[in-house]
Amino acid sequence: MSPRRAAAQKDGQSLYDLLVEAAEKLIATRGTADLTVREIARTAGVADGVLYNHFSDKEELVARALNRHVRTAETLLGELPVAGEGTLADNLHRHLEYGLGLHRMIVPVFSGLHGNPQILQRFTDIGERPGYWRDRLLAYLREEQALGRIHPESDVDATAVLLVGYCHETVLGTIFPHASRTNPPEPAAVIRTVLNGIAPSHP
Repeated sequence: MSPRRAAAQKDGQSLYDLLVEAAEKLIATRGTADLTVREIARTAGVADGVLYNHFSDKEELVARALNRHVRTAETLLGELPVAGEGTLADNLHRHLEYGLGLHRMIVPVFSGLHGNPQILQRFTDIGERPGYWRDRLLAYLREEQALGRIHPESDVDATAVLLVGYCHETVLGTIFPHASRTNPPEPAAVIRTVLNGIAPSHP
């Protein structure tokens, strides 16, 4: 006799995927703080102990659900520009919009894990990390530099840090408003500053 399907299980869906999906749904709607096995099991429509038939512990399941949440966010945000196409300003603006959107979707989730380093370590161990956009941004900048659209002596690593830092500052300021001392500038102003610099122009 085949095992009884969970009420929430789709046709052809494994219990493993169902549990990851249920955990991701909870993470997206209520965050990660104090997330329990019972909540995940009830959302999936299975008994509490079923989790341990597919995962070593709750930390592994939550880490895999976090990974899925990040990948879902990236899919929803769409494609990033290709080096050499469009204008540099427009492409950097798109990268910054993408970075802000990604941070808004994942930083609140990860901020709830500050007291649970085991889950963060599991997330790292499965080979994915929430800073993946930074790697793509840096690769884009290096490609533009190789094409001659960015000055050969420009420090693209520092540029990537500045843009990623802007996203952190902007999003963390909405999560912890008491810790934010300034209102972040608009993305267009950040892009102008990156492209033009702050030193006075020479005649």
